[in-house]
Amino acid sequence: MDLLAELSTRRALCIIRAPAIPDPVGLARTLVEAGIPIVEFALTTPDAPRLMEQAARVDGLILGAGTVMSAQDARDCVNAGATFMLTPGIRPDVAEEAVRQRVPLILGAMTPTEVATAVDLGATAVKVFPAARLGPAYFADLHGPYPDTPLVATGGLNAENAAAFLAGGAIAVTAGSGVVGPKLAAESRFDEISQRAKEFLAALA
Repeated sequence: MDLLAELSTRRALCIIRAPAIPDPVGLARTLVEAGIPIVEFALTTPDAPRLMEQAARVDGLILGAGTVMSAQDARDCVNAGATFMLTPGIRPDVAEEAVRQRVPLILGAMTPTEVATAVDLGATAVKVFPAARLGPAYFADLHGPYPDTPLVATGGLNAENAAAFLAGGAIAVTAGSGVVGPKLAAESRFDEISQRAKEFLAALA
């Protein structure tokens, strides 16, 4: 799986973070069918590795693990079927494990120094957070010193503002609670999630 190619083509990935996910297979299938097959299960969700194991059965799903904080987290996620990982910040131990396992990694960063550190640690792409607070122009600014670094915008994005971050230079944007709200996921309200996902994608066109 070429993560950069998928991000460039899809331009969106979805973050799932909820107090409970009773039907991870149904949720993952809903997102794939709605057009957002790149999906991150955050480890802040209870029992996330088990949920990933179940979701991994869904055809067409590009399964990622988010909020990966340690090398053990990384191993658990890969064993659960994750094909890429994301961190909220610079995590050298996770980066080392990702390189060892040959799994694409998106390291979190905010400052130019952190972006450089992420690149040095072998990040496939850099997740810039909190994007909505920093603004789309910040991505254009980062591409001044780092013109070839793939940047993913995350934090506070929605159908109203996400396209501006792509225009600013992000390779992809994240759909979070605006698409998969914690309550919607916990209650398996897949029709609403599907509609929100389609609206998010339509706004990027």
